[in-house]
Amino acid sequence: MSVRHDWYQSDAKVVVTVLLKNAKEKNYKVTIEPQHLNMTADGYELDLRLYAPINVERSSYKDYPSKVEITLAKQAGIRWESLETKTVTAAPALIAPPPIHKKNWDSLAKEVEKKEEEEAQSEEALQRLFKKIYSSSSPEVQKAMNKSFSESGGTVLSTNWNEVSKQQVEVKPPEGTEFKKWDEV
Repeated sequence: MSVRHDWYQSDAKVVVTVLLKNAKEKNYKVTIEPQHLNMTADGYELDLRLYAPINVERSSYKDYPSKVEITLAKQAGIRWESLETKTVTAAPALIAPPPIHKKNWDSLAKEVEKKEEEEAQSEEALQRLFKKIYSSSSPEVQKAMNKSFSESGGTVLSTNWNEVSKQQVEVKPPEGTEFKKWDEV
């Protein structure tokens, strides 16, 4: 006589629930093998050739008042099409893991160096632009640039002397950043 059972799975395990009233009081036995599950209880038997191999050491079972729950740890995280294999002679082929794509670290390092060089060139270009503006400006504009840059801690560069000469230039750090003075660090 067979035992009523049901099952469900996750990526890591398959759980077989065997319906058995007063399971704790019954004399039942569970045998778990790499691709075989057997449970006997007072004249009942559940004998399954499993769909795929399992890890016996990580598998377990536990009884409850109305059932026995058997947890089978999958060897591979594949989805089982069914609880039992269709043929007794052959186990399903396990899906091979995706190929490992090796990183070419030398190539990545060259890319980073190239980006850093481009950033440095753009920084140099910006510095040249500011030098050109400064050197070709009137003394009034140069004073405005010097005062705004030094009073703002390098966060503001103004060429408008009329605006800058009236008061101290406030620190205006870029959005999302916080300005700290050297003695606060």
